[in-house]
Amino acid sequence: MGQARELIKQLEGVIAEEGELLQENANVDGQSPLGKMNKFASEASKWYTDEYLLSTDVREAVQGNVLYIHDKDYYPTGTTTCCQIPLGSLLALGFNTGHGFIREPQTIQSALAQASIILQANQNTQHGGQAYATFDYDLAPYVRKTYVRNVEKMRRFEVAEDKVEEYAWKETERDVFQACEAFIHNANSMHSRGGGQVPFVSINYGTDTSREGRLLMWQMLLATQRGLGNGETPIFPIQIFKVKEGVNANEGDPNYDLFQLAIETTSERLFPNFSFLDATFNKEYETGDPKNEVAYMGCRTRVMGNRHGEETPVGRGNLSFSSLNLVRLALRAEGDEKSFFQLLDGAIEISKKQLLERLDYQGQQKAGQFEFLYRQGVWKYGKALGANDRLKDVLKQGTLSLGFIGLAEALTALYGQHHGECEKTWERGVEIVRYMREKMDQAADDHDVNFTLLATPAEGLSGKFTKMDQDEFGVHQGVTDKTYYTNSFHIPVGFSIKASEKIRREAPFHALCNAGHITYIELDGNAKGNPQAIEQIVRFMKTSEIGYGSINHPVDRCKECGYQGMLDDHCPNCGEDDESRFERIRRITGYLVGDLKRWNGAKKEEEKERVKHQ
Repeated sequence: MGQARELIKQLEGVIAEEGELLQENANVDGQSPLGKMNKFASEASKWYTDEYLLSTDVREAVQGNVLYIHDKDYYPTGTTTCCQIPLGSLLALGFNTGHGFIREPQTIQSALAQASIILQANQNTQHGGQAYATFDYDLAPYVRKTYVRNVEKMRRFEVAEDKVEEYAWKETERDVFQACEAFIHNANSMHSRGGGQVPFVSINYGTDTSREGRLLMWQMLLATQRGLGNGETPIFPIQIFKVKEGVNANEGDPNYDLFQLAIETTSERLFPNFSFLDATFNKEYETGDPKNEVAYMGCRTRVMGNRHGEETPVGRGNLSFSSLNLVRLALRAEGDEKSFFQLLDGAIEISKKQLLERLDYQGQQKAGQFEFLYRQGVWKYGKALGANDRLKDVLKQGTLSLGFIGLAEALTALYGQHHGECEKTWERGVEIVRYMREKMDQAADDHDVNFTLLATPAEGLSGKFTKMDQDEFGVHQGVTDKTYYTNSFHIPVGFSIKASEKIRREAPFHALCNAGHITYIELDGNAKGNPQAIEQIVRFMKTSEIGYGSINHPVDRCKECGYQGMLDDHCPNCGEDDESRFERIRRITGYLVGDLKRWNGAKKEEEKERVKHQ
């Protein structure tokens, strides 16, 4: 009965519109009727998971605030987290969403429309993000098909032969722009994830040097700059520009102009983010084939190493991930390093057990329950499965990830300073994360599963851990004195530090966190007029062995007059001072949110802290 009463209390909190319950995810309107209904289902599902699916010791670790199981509400459904979708093969071979077969498109407009359909269909079979690893290469053939059609059209119109090619490419350019614009609009309007929010869409591009691939990327960036219908900054797709020596990184490279346009677009719209294929831990997978280029998902997920076949992101994804509360372990250790590592050992062991138990549960599900993901060929080797075949064998292509929260606060609890303040503490932080990575590598060997270490995208979790720790250990300066813990290995957002130094200190963690990582640089003003500063930061990330990075700066818009720039308490152009007439875009864990009222409390505090120190 005690558990039932707790569930009832949670459901009553939904009815009462309690902020923490309704705003667990920054991109969901939890106060809408559908949002509330989904939250009812979520709370009931979590209760069922706790009571009937978790081992006793795992449940105790969760209740003890040491372990957090991400997407626990989806646990009973057997879904996996995410996938880098093989867009090229799906378009070329066709697919069935359950309501009829969709054949190969013959134009870029149709191809990008189908790309949206694929994302929406697959989102219904997974609980995380959807991504395209080779967006430029996959769509280039359909730019060519469009060009060929336009050549035929020019000749039907009896255009002079010496002008046919020129006019056909101009027409194709317009077609591609409109197709990209429609894709962006679709990404921000199609609702399927959880029934009430748009899918978390990511696209990777930057290295296709063909005329068709270049044209696609150019128009995608221009469409991003243009924004949505009233000039709003698009929240999706999360765009990731792959930076690579000899391809786009330097003047004289064939795609250098695209790199420059990407910098300009980021200064205006916050996207694209940048991945660095020449980082040692990314370059090791290079084969010359685009499908073996490292690709990321928006908030940082990276799936590359593979014990069971080809090392590619395409057709693969994360199965599930859980996170450790490093701060609690440090508080329990009471400043004793040896005790901390003993507690960490125990926490890692229980986390591995939980991840393996969830994998076993997922593996017992049947392919027919996830028709599009497996039977339509999205997941690697899934197409060979019959509807009643179990998933255990094909799930080996995915990864199991252990994440962590609050390295900065844990170091402060152990040593009195975090890794941004002290070089020796920074070295200890690297040692802790290296230790965790070694444990995951050993687990991969022991269980023949793709275990990986993740720099957790905290979002609502960063505030969840804190309250219980405050209740038990009290308020400790620099540890439990805020409403959130710092994401993964990041330097605390309120700590004053040069961009170059932040990059230098965070870079080694990228190599250690093979399941995903990101470094943010926060600017204290709108960077639209200063793309040179953006480029300088991106280049320093590249030379510092950052794997994936982004630059965050205020992108505000006055809905009254259309002014774009930094907005404080009033619009400097028209004088509007009604905050409801302001659109403010900010980045949270790798993706953007477009309404500050929908930030959870932890992120509000984080923004206040950031602004206060600039």
